[in-house]
Amino acid sequence: MCATIAARILDHINGQSSSLTNLVKALVEAESPSAQPEIHDEVRRVLRLALADVGYDSRETGVPEKPRHVFAVPANRPKGRPSQLLLGHFDTVWPVGTIQNRPFSINGNTIHGPGSFDMKGGLAQIVLALGAIRDLELEVPVVPVVFVNADEEIGSRTSTRYIRWLAQHVDRALVMEPALGVRGDIKTERKGIGRFTVTVYGKAAHAGLDPESGVSAILELSHVIQTLFALNDVERGITVNVGTIDGGIQPNVVAPHSKAVVDVRVPTVADGEEIERVIHSIKPTTSDVRLHIEGGIGRPSMESTPRNQRLWMLAKEAGSELGLDLHSARAGGGSDGNTTSQYTATLDGLGPVGDGAHAVHEHMVIDRTLERAALLTMLLLSPPIQD
Repeated sequence: MCATIAARILDHINGQSSSLTNLVKALVEAESPSAQPEIHDEVRRVLRLALADVGYDSRETGVPEKPRHVFAVPANRPKGRPSQLLLGHFDTVWPVGTIQNRPFSINGNTIHGPGSFDMKGGLAQIVLALGAIRDLELEVPVVPVVFVNADEEIGSRTSTRYIRWLAQHVDRALVMEPALGVRGDIKTERKGIGRFTVTVYGKAAHAGLDPESGVSAILELSHVIQTLFALNDVERGITVNVGTIDGGIQPNVVAPHSKAVVDVRVPTVADGEEIERVIHSIKPTTSDVRLHIEGGIGRPSMESTPRNQRLWMLAKEAGSELGLDLHSARAGGGSDGNTTSQYTATLDGLGPVGDGAHAVHEHMVIDRTLERAALLTMLLLSPPIQD
């Protein structure tokens, strides 16, 4: 792509600073906590109007009485061309009322507000990029389609089936999660995430009068926990954390049951399959105790596959033409990019540059986020990725 087009795109996007801030403000002030989909009407309205303004038709999708997601395609979609997926989410971790305590604000070159960085700023970038393509009358060989879900922060429980289907029918997926760290690294790898629940069934007895007739589920759980922690492998990037435990009835009763919930992070799909097998094969060390183990790797690892690397190289080239020195990194957390990566070329972390995802100091840097909107525009103009 010639440097002249890159310069035109960057100049156009930089002229959209007020459009960026106004849209982020509207999205942030339309509070949208994951656990309350019944109040998402306003954020969907704001998003759909913004997409309509750049020539996209949208519709809502989802199961009745469950979260509603937004899918959008060009109003005048050209036929016979492959598609590329712009993927994001509008739900946040912040409860209703957070905006009163931490209102949207602009401090110089920085936007503050709950959900601004993760990831309503990324949604604004989508709108800016699509608007630049329309305004500059640029040719797009791979047609952008947009899917924005309402439940990413709680594991994309209802939206994964849509994302999986779309990923199998597009040339690539561009995930608008925020960039990583102060340098703004692009996420080319993500760890897989698993959740397991281990329930132990023992036998109750009076702890003072007849302890020998009881079988402590808590004692057995302590052995299981040590087995689980032994699976940690720092060098391989495998982490196994027993995050919560509970059990027993009261202090003078031998515990008849106990439970642990376990978080697992793995760098590769193969590691995830191995960890699943090992955890599900754990056996009790105490006689007359029964273990029930459920769960698995819910979001498989996003690996540095050849097709993902080809997409990353396109981003590097586009960044170079814009004067950006891009870097890549692996993220310990997961996203919907973990899902798309199983089926198509995926690049993640294309969203805002800033800091404080899920934290009270959440913010995004305006000029660097505009640069990323220009980068997204350049990527949307790229030719198809060939497997």
